[in-house]
Amino acid sequence: MAEELTPAESDLAATAAGAEEEEQPIKQRKNGLYPGVSDELAENMTTGWADTELRDLAPVPQAAQTAARRAALSARFPGERVVIPAGNLKTRSNDTEYSFRAATEYAYLTGDQTEDGVLVLEPKGDGHEATIHLLPRSNRENGEFWLSGQGELWVGRRHSLAEAEQLLGIPAEDVRELPEKLREATGPVRVVRGHDAGIEAALTDKVTAERDEELRVHLSEARAVKDEFEIGELQKACDSTARGFEDVVKVLDKAEATSERYIEGTFFLRARVEGNDVGYGSICAAGPHATTLHWVRNDGPVRSGDLLLLDAGVETHTLYTADITRTLPINGRFTELQRKIYDAVYEAQEAGIAAVKPGAKYRDFHDAAQRVLAEKLVEWGLVEGPVERVLELGLQRRWTLHGTGHMLGMDVHDCAAARTEAYVDGTLEPGMCLTVEPGLYFQADDLTVPEEYRGIGVRIEDDILVTEDGSRNLSAALPRQAEEIETWMAALKQG
Repeated sequence: MAEELTPAESDLAATAAGAEEEEQPIKQRKNGLYPGVSDELAENMTTGWADTELRDLAPVPQAAQTAARRAALSARFPGERVVIPAGNLKTRSNDTEYSFRAATEYAYLTGDQTEDGVLVLEPKGDGHEATIHLLPRSNRENGEFWLSGQGELWVGRRHSLAEAEQLLGIPAEDVRELPEKLREATGPVRVVRGHDAGIEAALTDKVTAERDEELRVHLSEARAVKDEFEIGELQKACDSTARGFEDVVKVLDKAEATSERYIEGTFFLRARVEGNDVGYGSICAAGPHATTLHWVRNDGPVRSGDLLLLDAGVETHTLYTADITRTLPINGRFTELQRKIYDAVYEAQEAGIAAVKPGAKYRDFHDAAQRVLAEKLVEWGLVEGPVERVLELGLQRRWTLHGTGHMLGMDVHDCAAARTEAYVDGTLEPGMCLTVEPGLYFQADDLTVPEEYRGIGVRIEDDILVTEDGSRNLSAALPRQAEEIETWMAALKQG
């Protein structure tokens, strides 16, 4: 990484951020190699640059949908100012930052993903006037573009405000002027909290926790039913994820020679090539690690004869993520016991998927899958029946552990802030997308099960879209039945 000329806290960067009106002398980075910037160099850097303004830009693909979402938000909160921040960069260590990921609410309503952005809906007449507040192009007159740590020569070109207006279909203004405008604003205001401390500080005497929570809940529930654009993005995410799983199968021999990290890195390559990132930390759990639900350390051995539980999802460039799990025999063949456990989970998943349809209760698919697993546990003598007793007391949960699914979309656990009555106690509608992911997990130290069961974990997870007449499996490109998996793996290894 190249060494920046000035520290992030330089007076120049502060001036560029609107913190001070008059230019200050440039502070140099401690231990920087250059003692300063000569007047001649500073003057030279202001001239000789081509006009790179982009004109006649086409709107982002989801522009029509984001406009409709803003209109619905306007109708929900008439007469109130609504503020939706994208968020800011977060420091990883010293002067390096984590990769930025825009707040879901902001990206959902704008199609934009740049840091420091803020969408504001200003009450006007019977509705609102939307404005997106963004950082403009780096200033070339004061040297910001090459001296500031966030200048364009360091982190890349960003869109001008005029370009952003063309892309997003929203009037754009300089975000550095927004805090003062918000401080002077009057009337009721709502803000999505937790993303931009500066914006929240400017509104501190104008907002209430109750109003802001109501906004957050509303935006969470608004994402429950996906439009056609969103369904297409989720399908892209599932298709890319399927290819990522194929990539992993092809290199299992190299993973055996190294560790679970090889699996993680292999899938990550597909996610970065075809999408924005992984939608969540990949779970690459081999052997007994498969019994740890969120095993993301991925530093364990990969051994022939064990199972690999791979739970991973590609996030598209528009931030929609898949969430798929397959449990694979590392050597390509299930043992008799592995297959017995796998088939039980498959049967439970089949029952769960069959329960996904419009008009069904959200809980129905969970209940259907849990019943099958409880029946298997009683049948195997691992828990005393009858099945109704097991389900009433939740005794199967020692080995099933988690719920059978969740909403899916721009967040892997989408709509999480929704009211309980609208989510887990609600009813399925066409356009909803959810995971169906039953599992059985026999911990390595569980003395209540026969020794041969211990250390085996199996989960099968698919992304299911509720349709007008039932459901569609968006991740059907990946095989699920045990014999299909063995055939699929053999073909990939031979290829």
